[in-house]
Amino acid sequence: MGKIIAIANQKGGVGKTTTSVNLAASLGVLEKKVLLIDADPQANATSGLGIDVEEVEKGTYQILEHTISAKEAIMSTNSPNLDVIPAHIDLVAIEIELVDQDKRESMLKTAIGDLRKDYDYILIDCAPSLGLLTLNALTAADSVIIPIQCEYFALEGLGKLLNTIKSVQKIHNNKLDIEGLLLTMYDKRLRLSNQVVDEVKKHFDEMVFKTIIMRNVRLSEAPSYGESIISYDAGSKGANNYLSLAQELIEKNG
Repeated sequence: MGKIIAIANQKGGVGKTTTSVNLAASLGVLEKKVLLIDADPQANATSGLGIDVEEVEKGTYQILEHTISAKEAIMSTNSPNLDVIPAHIDLVAIEIELVDQDKRESMLKTAIGDLRKDYDYILIDCAPSLGLLTLNALTAADSVIIPIQCEYFALEGLGKLLNTIKSVQKIHNNKLDIEGLLLTMYDKRLRLSNQVVDEVKKHFDEMVFKTIIMRNVRLSEAPSYGESIISYDAGSKGANNYLSLAQELIEKNG
């Protein structure tokens, strides 16, 4: 049975999609069968895997509406062992459309329940908000990875996200765990980066992944070519970081 992991933080620009795409590709390279679900209307995870967003006709929007099954929305990618359920800008309407539905926070969980047996890991790239889409992802997930950038406002909003996770645990999904806090965009030359790392480790200790994602130009370039960092430049620091994270995740989950 596969593990479902949401990658969430309501702050934008912290490395959620970069982590979703590259962790998924790294797990695939390490011979795990992976499905990435793009649950962000910006659809950057979809385009980051080389899929033309404008041509997406079956994706997260349709499975949340239950007009198609999740299996019908799955697309293969050029990355080994990695499939994707893509997103389209029309996903932005789902928050309004679901608002009057019964069990609206469980739509994704209901849609993807049967997919567990087909994959080792199912990753969900969440939108940068704490709205209904993110709530659906957290209700469907077994655990959540929280990317935190090594910059000044790193811890701002983290309390709000942790409170949301507690509420989800209490009301919708008592099995939801925090898989770990992931430090991203680290630059060892900057004193501030080092201070953020120390601060996060001091407050959260065992919850923090040992792997830290360094700031890396190749990581920023890869999405514009529709490739993961593993396909784009397997020898780069970014690729090594995400392979290390994938290895850590596999070991953590036995």
